[in-house]
Amino acid sequence: QVQLVESGGGLVQPGGSLKLSCVVSGNAFRSLNMGWYRQAPGKQRELVAEITRLADTTTYAESVKGRFTISRDNDKNTVFLQMNSLKPEDTAVYYCKAQLLGIIRWGQGTQVTVSS
Repeated sequence: QVQLVESGGGLVQPGGSLKLSCVVSGNAFRSLNMGWYRQAPGKQRELVAEITRLADTTTYAESVKGRFTISRDNDKNTVFLQMNSLKPEDTAVYYCKAQLLGIIRWGQGTQVTVSS
């Protein structure tokens, strides 16, 4: 069973940077499409970024293009989200997502707060 463990969240000032990590258990990581989603209080969960299993295709929400970068290290079973030029609107719980065919697994989420 695939399990996802996220880390890297915290409090940062506007304009600052954070790098989130998601470590995936097991030996199926190279077969998984991965993504980052976020959910702010009172709002629905939304796509932030996705990356295919071979990292040949990436997708970003319009609101984060040019500021966020998703990447993966298949030797370390880890997907990353580098977040630069952070804005208060980026404040949310960020979730790691793994998908294999119709099977989806979520991490527990990590809080990102952008505030002065």
